[in-house]
Amino acid sequence: MFDVGVDIVKIQRIESLLAKFGEKGLQKFLNYSEIQIAKNPQSLAGFWAAKEACAKALKCGIGKELGFHDIWISKNQKGAPLLHLSNEKMEYFNLHSLSLSLSHDGGFAIAVVAVSFKN
Repeated sequence: MFDVGVDIVKIQRIESLLAKFGEKGLQKFLNYSEIQIAKNPQSLAGFWAAKEACAKALKCGIGKELGFHDIWISKNQKGAPLLHLSNEKMEYFNLHSLSLSLSHDGGFAIAVVAVSFKN
């Protein structure tokens, strides 16, 4: 069984966050390694959307059950985004695997997350 979550973020929203709070604002939803690989506001908006889409796929939202820092993004050797959850959260949600697709255009970033559950 699997579920899918989708989220879209206006890139200007992330640009405003950066202008107002700088890196401290980013640290509210990203860890150090994510900040290093997100090279521009488009990527940052995609990362925000990815974390929200993951929470939607898990039917819990960002909050008590799942926080921004329980989810992280890395990139493979070809630069494709990879989505990760802590082992604790993988067990909690009974997950087998996660898949992420990101895109940005026209001032927006969008993320689609598919989660596969253990039998």
